[in-house]
Amino acid sequence: MTADTLGALLSLAPAARFDWYASLTHEEARAIAFYWPLWARPEQLPPAGDWHTWLVCAGRGFGKTRAGAEWVRLTARSEPEARIALVGASLAEVRSVMIEGESGILAVSPPGTAPAWEPSLRRLTWANGAQAICYSAAEPESLRGPQHGFAWCDEIAKWDNSGERAVAAWDNLLMGLRLGETPRVAATTTPRAVPLVQRLLGEDDVVVTRGTTWDNERNLPTRFLNRMRRQFGRTTLGRQELDGELLRDIEGALWSRALLETCRQTPPLLQGRGSGGGALNFARIVIGVDPPASAQGDACGIVACGVDEEGVATVLADETVARASPEKWARAVARAAAKWDADRVIAEANQGGAMVESVLRAADVGLPVKLVHASRGKTARAEPVAALYEAGRVRHAGLFAKLEDQMCGLTIGGGYEGPGRSPDRADALVWALTELMLGRTGRPGIKAL
Repeated sequence: MTADTLGALLSLAPAARFDWYASLTHEEARAIAFYWPLWARPEQLPPAGDWHTWLVCAGRGFGKTRAGAEWVRLTARSEPEARIALVGASLAEVRSVMIEGESGILAVSPPGTAPAWEPSLRRLTWANGAQAICYSAAEPESLRGPQHGFAWCDEIAKWDNSGERAVAAWDNLLMGLRLGETPRVAATTTPRAVPLVQRLLGEDDVVVTRGTTWDNERNLPTRFLNRMRRQFGRTTLGRQELDGELLRDIEGALWSRALLETCRQTPPLLQGRGSGGGALNFARIVIGVDPPASAQGDACGIVACGVDEEGVATVLADETVARASPEKWARAVARAAAKWDADRVIAEANQGGAMVESVLRAADVGLPVKLVHASRGKTARAEPVAALYEAGRVRHAGLFAKLEDQMCGLTIGGGYEGPGRSPDRADALVWALTELMLGRTGRPGIKAL
């Protein structure tokens, strides 16, 4: 395709461009279907000029993976001696998303030009000699030594932050990015306030592309878009995952998002103990409950936590239910206790202690229930639990967006600036972790009824 023809087509409105494509013969349409500059939105194309790091920081469904895969394809085609690093959160994600996924390198390659994929060697090889090697960001040392001229790093906000592995993987990659005259790295991610993402956004020589889920509306199912708008349109989670907004910490918050990212780990295979589900082995598991004042009011916070023999706690699940009758939330508590094989349920008794216990007993006669009384404010109760996080003694088995939003809304001095009227999920977490981690040394302001 000549530059003039391409320019004329790009000047057309998207609808007119698709009409033109529909008028082509089958052979013509097949030949041009893989011509990425014709179909890409401008923000999906690599920046013009001399750049070293391109960061695509956008919402889910924006087309980040397609942009990264197409850039790798372009690089391999134009650089016969290219050595490209493909780095993901794990080797499994590199393979399933970056290489074999619907928008991965193999899928975007025209028939007859796709690279040879050798899974056992973790290697892609193009006919012209260009190669791409797979790496896991969870193994930073694997990037110490190998040399590359280019790299595509996918979902860097998901990289393992424990022990600063994510930053170490990035730094080791950069130190080996020394082949050729113009080494380059493209990083694609949904924004989260992890140390690596915040660092890159603060560097002057990083070219940043922003975007939202809605930018790719033409290529996404209408039902999906409507569901996302209805369920997440006005939520903090929606701002991050759909609008591509980097959520900043509230001044004076007990928990920062960066801190929570450092304690995240791979979720266990559901169930608590004795389930045969391959779960982690915990010495104790409890369910923290923050009952609502009424069925029309706040949600009933229900959070499952466990502690191992080493004294490290893990937040296992957020089973919170919203706008539920006493019978409904009590049944939800009973299900959570059975699911995780909990030792006991820790429930706040301030909202009618006798009623809370009777409702829980009615839902499950054998449910081990312990009522606790909140004699101090939410922040005062939460501060010693926040200190456990600072000491590295609490882990999160996955991402609990709504719970973590509330945790980051609790501030020193007794304020709450998170979503909703009350931090019901965070309260339930505090009750559970206080029981598991602080019970034997005393719990200021908390007593069993």
